[in-house]
Amino acid sequence: MAKQEELVFLPLGGVGEIGMNLALYGYGTPEKRQWIMVDCGVTFAGPELPGVDLVLPDISYLATQKNNIKAMIITHAHEDHYGAMNDLWPGLNVPVYASPFTAGMLEAKRNYEGTRAEIPITIFKAGDRVNIGPFEVEAVGVNHSIPEPMSLVIRTPLGNVVHTGDWKIDQAPSLGPLTDESRFKAIGNEGVLALMCDSTNAMREGVSPSEEEVSEGLRKVIEEAEGRVAITTFSSNVGRIRSIAQAADAAGREVLLLGSSLKRVVAVARDIGIMEGIKPFIAEDEFGYIPRDKVVVILTGSQGEPRAALAKISRDEMRNVAFTAGDTVVFSSRTIPGNEKAILDIKNALIEQGVKIVGDGDALVHVSGHPRRNELLKMYEWTRPEILVPVHGEAAHLTAQAALGASAGIKSIPRVRNGNILRLAPGPAEVIDDAPHGRVFKDGKLIGDFEEMGIGDRRKLSFAGHVSVNVVLDSRYDFLNDPDVVAFGLPEFDEEGEDMEDTLYDAILGAVESIPRARRKDLDVLRESVRRAVRSAANQAWGKKPVVTVFVTKV
Repeated sequence: MAKQEELVFLPLGGVGEIGMNLALYGYGTPEKRQWIMVDCGVTFAGPELPGVDLVLPDISYLATQKNNIKAMIITHAHEDHYGAMNDLWPGLNVPVYASPFTAGMLEAKRNYEGTRAEIPITIFKAGDRVNIGPFEVEAVGVNHSIPEPMSLVIRTPLGNVVHTGDWKIDQAPSLGPLTDESRFKAIGNEGVLALMCDSTNAMREGVSPSEEEVSEGLRKVIEEAEGRVAITTFSSNVGRIRSIAQAADAAGREVLLLGSSLKRVVAVARDIGIMEGIKPFIAEDEFGYIPRDKVVVILTGSQGEPRAALAKISRDEMRNVAFTAGDTVVFSSRTIPGNEKAILDIKNALIEQGVKIVGDGDALVHVSGHPRRNELLKMYEWTRPEILVPVHGEAAHLTAQAALGASAGIKSIPRVRNGNILRLAPGPAEVIDDAPHGRVFKDGKLIGDFEEMGIGDRRKLSFAGHVSVNVVLDSRYDFLNDPDVVAFGLPEFDEEGEDMEDTLYDAILGAVESIPRARRKDLDVLRESVRRAVRSAANQAWGKKPVVTVFVTKV
């Protein structure tokens, strides 16, 4: 008897975490599924991953399915949805569908990073439909904090799936589109098997404020400020950049852009015609000649990034731009978890300079791009799904949306996390298998797993330093000369005031001399004995065990 065709959902990132979004939809029998891939994002490394530049989803499972992956569709150009493409697409080499803005951002990113992967893009935007294998995919316009975001309707012989991507309901955005209520209602009337829905703000009551209200809040701050105003926001939020520029113009102020990522985004936005009506920005070297009450600076660094423009200004490291007492810095952004300390350090450095700080708690200067609980209820009402799958969130967000969906009467809300293969149809929705998943790390020019990149060892080094020991023995297995010891990242002295390297030196002598000459022929035993002795001596003197490398040579 022939096996039944199935419709399955497999997240490899973004479900159980915020960031690194990568979802797969599969159709066919278990042995021969055809797949489409939605988004290909990154997340950023915290201090627990020293030296790591980016964290990418592990796509080793896709290598086993390579001939069955029919296309990749990108919902929008935020790093957590498209940032891994330059690194992962060359191994997949599948057709890519994306909006004009996303295509422009990908090209700008490729030029900036100097990557070789020239990814051919088929332009795909709200209202378009495309047939890909057994799937028909329609793009539906939604509002978010970036140009041209889209939800996807994925039609299959076993039912329709709505993949919301990132969205919110905003009736007065500074940049379109509006979330297409009538289209979602029509899709609901057609019948929705499953809704894969953004959970980021599922713990927040009510409805998100409008971007128009944020614009008004920013306008007031600019008008009331006596000195310069600097506003830091996410560089991809073109609507917010437009709002700030218009508010500055209304207050009779010129606008300066600072930060390479901000300039790249604005250049792409100009190319596709979504900066119309915005006056040209001034050049950096004009800044010093403009009266303090006649300028607004839009700049990068809202997350405390040490190399961004705001951090450099807080350290007074920019050649043409500096702030003085009485100026105002506005954080028109939310704090991404993990960045609190870096942001606080920058705020404190600015406050020391006499700069006034304005944040979300002081005025309405930011709104999230994700739906709060009443907006989620609207989406359920419009689409009336049989199955709800909360995605795009950590455990707390996913669980909160699951409870909300249940309270709204949605009967089937399976628990799904990265790596779960969820069968949506036929039969009840259930997790039927698991696929290999996890994280790989971009570290300089290389990509690999935790062990391959040496991240664990690097972390140990950051906690306890490193000791190198070189022992040279003569033909009788006695010291030919004094052993060399070099300690890196250890304290110089112990609590008695003894030189740490002297303490370790004595431990090396003791370790070698405690081994009878006849047994010293086994250099591996000798090496291990010295290593243990050095770690033990360091631990006794300091309370920590460093990484120790021992070289033993017989001449």
